[in-house]
Amino acid sequence: MSRPSTRHAYWALLGALSFATMGVCVKFASAEYSNFEIVMYRGLIGAIVMAVWMRQTQTSAKTSVPLMHLWRSMVGVSALLCWFYALAYIPIATGMTLNYMSSVWLGVILLSAGWLFQTQRANAKRQLPLMLTIVMGFVGVALLLRPTFQGEHAFAALIGLLSGIGAAFAYLQVGALTKIGEPESRVVFYFSIGGMVAGAVGTYWNGMHAWTWTALWIVPVGVLATLGQWCITKAYGSGATLLVANLQYAGIAFAAIYGVVIFQDVMPWFSWLGMAIIVVSGMLASVLRARALPEPAPQEMDT
Repeated sequence: MSRPSTRHAYWALLGALSFATMGVCVKFASAEYSNFEIVMYRGLIGAIVMAVWMRQTQTSAKTSVPLMHLWRSMVGVSALLCWFYALAYIPIATGMTLNYMSSVWLGVILLSAGWLFQTQRANAKRQLPLMLTIVMGFVGVALLLRPTFQGEHAFAALIGLLSGIGAAFAYLQVGALTKIGEPESRVVFYFSIGGMVAGAVGTYWNGMHAWTWTALWIVPVGVLATLGQWCITKAYGSGATLLVANLQYAGIAFAAIYGVVIFQDVMPWFSWLGMAIIVVSGMLASVLRARALPEPAPQEMDT
């Protein structure tokens, strides 16, 4: 591996570690604060950081496509709320894995769109490996969630699945914004604003909790999310899209370590097998999607 590739690989791994650590903070903060409150503060911190960054880089906040940013924020924030909810009730490694299913869901969405608009039907045989990879991903989900669906947290697991679907749609929208020339910092800025507003509305509706020492876990959520997005964006700057996309799955390994060490999570062997299958299927889907289907622009995770 060349020296530049190695450096960008380090950025990708740091980004994955940031998101996994953010998941730990979300889990602790969820013990006392609602998802809306956490998303509100995450958005507030992210908006402040990105506003400072845009000022330093002389990037204007003015956009000619406000409706595209609005739609991206609606989808992304919905996925973020689902993800944070799942992290609060199921093992952190399971929650991270379900969100990282977005790569497999992207394959489903793009493959379905190709068949719907008759752009891929002539290449059915060529699409077979991607189809098999998608099926492989769902087998992994079945194994991973088998004990969860038999327990009291089945609803949280379903919400976790929805977070991955929402993240896939959000990535497609960010890809569209990037293609028309919107800077990544502006996209992240408006996403943060959207999270802050949606979180504030939800907090007003459900009520706001008083600040306690537990609130200290909320601050790192915004900081780590912004750091993770910045690291992933920097890593993608190398042009090694597939390498960076696959290295992001290290976040699942980091989350698994956190789950065992910090939360004493105990999962049966078939759950670990399911997690491994999902990781492999996600990596394969990234490779096959890049070869067979139009590739969306590289994205920050954190929906």
